[in-house]
Amino acid sequence: MNIFGILFTGWPFYNGLLYLNSGFTKTLINRSVTMSQNLMFSPSLNGNRLYAYARCLLLFFAAALLLPGGSYAGTGYSAASSQDERVVDHIRGTGIALSGKQDLGPLIERAGERRLVLLGEASHGTSEYYSWRAEISRRLIEDKGFDFVIVEADWPLAFRINRHVKHMEDDPQESRDALSVFSRWPQWMWNNEEVLHLVNWMRDYNSRQPAGGTAGFYGLDVYAWEQGISDVIAFLEQNDPQQVRRVRGLYGCFDRHRDLSGYLRSVQVSGEHCGGDLEEVHELLSRNRDTYAADDSLGFLKAYQNSRMVVFAERHIRGNLQQGPQSWNHRVDHFYDAAEKLLEAYGEEARGIVWAHNTHIGDARATDMRNAGMRNIGQIARETLGEEQVFSVGFGTYRGEVYAARQWEGRRERMQVPEARDGSYESLMYRAGISPLLLLFDDPDAHGPLLEQRGNRAIGVVYQPEQDARQNYVETVMPLRYDAFLFFDETRALTPLD
Repeated sequence: MNIFGILFTGWPFYNGLLYLNSGFTKTLINRSVTMSQNLMFSPSLNGNRLYAYARCLLLFFAAALLLPGGSYAGTGYSAASSQDERVVDHIRGTGIALSGKQDLGPLIERAGERRLVLLGEASHGTSEYYSWRAEISRRLIEDKGFDFVIVEADWPLAFRINRHVKHMEDDPQESRDALSVFSRWPQWMWNNEEVLHLVNWMRDYNSRQPAGGTAGFYGLDVYAWEQGISDVIAFLEQNDPQQVRRVRGLYGCFDRHRDLSGYLRSVQVSGEHCGGDLEEVHELLSRNRDTYAADDSLGFLKAYQNSRMVVFAERHIRGNLQQGPQSWNHRVDHFYDAAEKLLEAYGEEARGIVWAHNTHIGDARATDMRNAGMRNIGQIARETLGEEQVFSVGFGTYRGEVYAARQWEGRRERMQVPEARDGSYESLMYRAGISPLLLLFDDPDAHGPLLEQRGNRAIGVVYQPEQDARQNYVETVMPLRYDAFLFFDETRALTPLD
């Protein structure tokens, strides 16, 4: 299943086929798919068309029988066993066995030279992903002088953690209390023990730094747009009260609706949206940047990015009225925008660390996301900063436990992650027998056996383990998608604080 199979429903089955090695087999598959498409979209099926449709099905299953190993699985085609063995041997020969986090030196040395380090995860509820990212972040900050961590949390909420780790006067004194700001579903993503350890460390680290040398904690996401509006207005009340009434009116276009479905209905019926009004607020802050920042630089940074976040949030929401990737793309555009604005705010030599899902940090161009027109922060960062300035690290597991929900805003459950799908990267890494395993892709061409497109597991906040093999894999060319990959044969669910 491709990326839309993970995020959406109804994607045509043939787009989820695994990449096949045999040119003859691929020809048969393509011919059968083309024939079936033409027939399925025909206005009628007469006897000749039914005969032709039967022929295309025979071609399809003939191709399946010709696959190396001669088997067809309901979740896709298993790759040739000989090719699988070459991949396993390659992993054993090039992978680095880690006895613990203390062995991350080769990764730290490579990542430490880049401006933006992107740390992924294959789920939003796995302890190892959080704790190992925290260790990498600690060493990049402490040993390599990185300036901030920005995570897949809402900008206005994460900014409160930023104030806490920097010992601002009005922040909670206890990190556990500070993290309670993450009360919106899915709370477990950031209100957990693993993040608590990182926040405690950052607060302690910053207590020993000179003014201007503290590390920051920020958020990439757009869902707390109502809080973002409140924060912009609060900033203007303190710094430019004459503009408050005007800004309230401009924001009123958007936040007067009781819920997002009401806003979408209004846009659909009237053909008019609030994007221009929201952009006008942002332009007001941009025009007065020098004045506002001189009086309250940190407060201005918070308000300025909040105003940008609200603009992207409206685009993301409105994108749901369109078919295609627009809604996804507007959200991830803000992901990169927020990181880029922090790099600018911290100065020319600034360097930052991003925490987000593998689907966001691994270059979309090396996955089937590209075919769907989807981009992500991994792609945008490489295109904008240059590949030599970005280091992306993917994470994965063979089996374990995870916290997730079975539906959007559903009850959190501790779920079993089943063994990885046959032929996937994770299944072959498991067969290599190394865990934890570090793969470094300094030269993708040196990893020829891994350059075949394969499934790479991706679990979201909504997850049905029984559908894992069919729905939760992104077709990926791993050495082109990431600069490094960390694999664990078995992982645990994280520890929520609530």
